[in-house]
Order: sequence, then C-alpha cells, then structure tokens
Amino acid sequence: MNLHRKGRAALVLALVAVVSMAFRVSWNALRDIAGAVGADDTAAMLYPFVVDGLMALALIATLVLVDRDRTFALRVLGAYTVASLVLNYVHGLVPELHGRTVDWGRLADWDPANWALVLLATSLPVGSIYFGSDLVAKVLHHRPAPIPAVSANAEESTKTTMKRSTADLPVSTPAPITANAAPLPRPVAVGFLKSTLPAKPVPSIAPAPVAPIEPRAVAAESTRSRRATGRVPAVAKSTRPKRTPDQLLAEARKATDGWPDAKVTGEGIRRAIHTSPANARLLRDTLLAERAAAATGAGAVAS
Repeated sequence: MNLHRKGRAALVLALVAVVSMAFRVSWNALRDIAGAVGADDTAAMLYPFVVDGLMALALIATLVLVDRDRTFALRVLGAYTVASLVLNYVHGLVPELHGRTVDWGRLADWDPANWALVLLATSLPVGSIYFGSDLVAKVLHHRPAPIPAVSANAEESTKTTMKRSTADLPVSTPAPITANAAPLPRPVAVGFLKSTLPAKPVPSIAPAPVAPIEPRAVAAESTRSRRATGRVPAVAKSTRPKRTPDQLLAEARKATDGWPDAKVTGEGIRRAIHTSPANARLLRDTLLAERAAAATGAGAVAS
C-alpha cells in the first residue's frame, strides 16, 4: 500500500513537471502574440495564464464532472487546446514576432487570415472569463452519488451462503423419476456379522406396462348468449304451500311457547318456523305486544 501511494505521488509530480515545462515553452509564444495585438507588458505576461491556465482548469473539471457537464468541459478543453496550438504555430511562422518588430494587429500578410487571428487572440480572454466561471460553478454544485458501504464480513457471509446453497442443491433436489427408468435393486439387509457366502443376485422386476390415456372429445363451449325465458321449471318451484299471516302467527305462538321475552327475536322466530326476515320481525312485534298486554291484564286482576 505504501509503495502504491509513492508510485502515484511520483506520477503526479512527473506530470506537474512536464506541464510546467510545456507551459514555459508555450508562454513565450503567447506573450509575443499578446504584444502584437496591442497588450502592454503586464498584460502580455499574464496572457499565457489566460489560455493555458483555462486548459488546466478544464482538465481538472473533466475529472470531477459527469454526463453532460463532463462533455462541456471536454469541449472547452479541446477548443482552447486548438486555439493555443494555432497561436503557437503563427508565432513560429512569423519571425518578426520574436523580436517584437511586427506592426500592431498584423499577424499575417493575407487580410482575412490576419483578421481571423486577431479575433481569435483577442476573444480568448473573454472566453476564459465565461467558460472558467461556468466550469467552477458546475464543479462547486456537483454532488457525487453516494457509494453504499459494504463491510468485509457481509461479503464473506454472502459468499458462504452462496457456497452452502450450491452444495446443498443436489441433496435437496433429487433427480426426477421417469416411467421408463430401470427399477432400483432391492436393499439387502446387512447384519452385524459379515457373511462369507456370496449373495444371490436379485432378479430385476420389469415395470408393469402403463396403458396410454386416450384423449377424450370435449364439447366446445357455445359462444351464443342464452336468453332468459322468464319461466321457472316446475321441479325448481317449492312444493310447500303458502301460509297465511294467521297460520304464521299460530305457528310462531306454538314455537315460542315457553320462551322468555329476551329469546323472542326475529332471527329466532325465522329459524323456528322457516319464514322470511320481514315476516319474522312482524311476528316478533305481535308476540311481544300480546305478552305485554297479558302481563298488564294479570297485574290489574291481582290488584
């Protein structure tokens, strides 16, 4: 682990050294270009930080951002890399830039090329302000997705469970038995003492032939809708004669004779004489009224 950290640190230091030397080489060309487009000595000294510094910032942003923000940072990095390459190329083609004897605003002999180069050199600082601020804002507002922590004990227990389940699978799941499979030999009882006589072979019993099941024709269900006839068959009709209210009251009196008042309920009467709930409630009210009247008359006679 310690050697791994030292190797990573050495790699980062080597990268910083290479980038620093490359920046020094590019800094000379960008400084001369800035002086040629009208920058003073201080601005010309800071101009390379505007171009190559934003390249370094965009590179760091690509390592932090994801998805669309990372694509935007890569585009900024590519655009400023191409711009720095073009300005360094122009610096190599125009010897007058080395001694700063070129006229201001004159980077090429052909006017359209000169205008494009001057526009490129003067727009890079403004682009650095815009794109640099946007990249910093995206990095500051970026929230990395949380990684669930899994302990080593949990991983080991999961692996152990998987291994146990795999080992137990052949035992807990026996092979299916087919009809054509040869029968297993009968087990031979083994006593405590080992016999010296050779065991007789047990003849195998051939399985009994199984007659195939013939498919039977099943009547297809009709898709036609059945119309209601409106008539009930005579067999389905009840053969019990319809009772009149007086007959129901007489049967209720007979069934509830000796019942206490608390037991005289509609459900009790309905079960006793097998009538409808509505008739049972009417009979209950009638019987309770008769009992109340009879109790009142008996009290008057006793007084």
